[in-house]
Amino acid sequence: MSLEPRTRKSHLVRNLALLIPALVLLSGCSVSGLGFEKGVSSVNDTSLTLWQGAWITAGVVGLFTAGLIFWSAFFHRKKNDEFPKQTQYHIPIEVAYTIIPFIIVAVLFAFTARDESRITAKSLKGVAHNISVNGVQWSWQFAYAEAGGKGVTGTPEKPPILYLPQGEKVRFTLISSDVVHGFWIPAFMIQMQNLPGVTNHLEFTANKLGDFPGRCNILCGRDHSRMLFTVRVVTPAQYQDYLNTLKASQS
Repeated sequence: MSLEPRTRKSHLVRNLALLIPALVLLSGCSVSGLGFEKGVSSVNDTSLTLWQGAWITAGVVGLFTAGLIFWSAFFHRKKNDEFPKQTQYHIPIEVAYTIIPFIIVAVLFAFTARDESRITAKSLKGVAHNISVNGVQWSWQFAYAEAGGKGVTGTPEKPPILYLPQGEKVRFTLISSDVVHGFWIPAFMIQMQNLPGVTNHLEFTANKLGDFPGRCNILCGRDHSRMLFTVRVVTPAQYQDYLNTLKASQS
C-alpha cells in the first residue's frame, strides 16, 4: 500500500531533520574547539571565539543551502507532462539573498577588524622580553636581546628551537635576509610575514608549557617545506637559565 503524497513529504521532512544533526556530529568538529585548544596563547584568547563563530556561521549557511536544494529537488520535481509554471522575478527573495549575505560578511568583517587590532597592538610600555626572528633561505635565526643579541641559527637538517617564557609577554621583531617568509605557529593561531627591507613587530604571551610546531607558510624557494622550527614554552626560571646558557656558550 503506497503512502499519500502528503504522508511521503512529512516522512521526508522528518528524515532530513534527523539527518542534518547526525551529519554535524559525524563531521568530527567539536564546537568547543573547532580544531584549536583554548588558552594556549593570548592570541587564542582573542581570536578563538571569532574562529568558532565563522565556522558555525558557515555550517548554518551550508546546511540551510543544502536544505533548500533538497527541498527544491524533492518537492518541485516533475509530476506530470504539463509544462511547469515559469516565474521571471521574485523581488522579496532577490532582496533577501542580497541583504543577508551582506549582513553576514559585514558582521564577520567587523569582528575580524576588532580582533586583528587587538592582536597587533603594541604595548605602551616596554615588554620584558624581546626576540628577533630572522627568516633566511631556508631556516630561522632567533636572537634574544636579554642574551646580548645572541641566539641560535637553524638549518633545514636541524630546525631551531624558539624558547618562550610561560605567562610573560614577548615582543618579536620580524625581519628577512632574502625573500618573503611567513612566521607561523599554528597552535597559537598566529602568523605574520617576514619581509625583506621591512621590520614587523608582534607581541603575544604563551600560556601553556610544552613544544609546539612552527613553520614558514609562504612559498619561499626550493626548501620551503623544510623551513621548520619548534616553539618550546618553559617556566620563567627555565627561560632565564636558557638565556644564561646562551651568554656562557657564546661569550
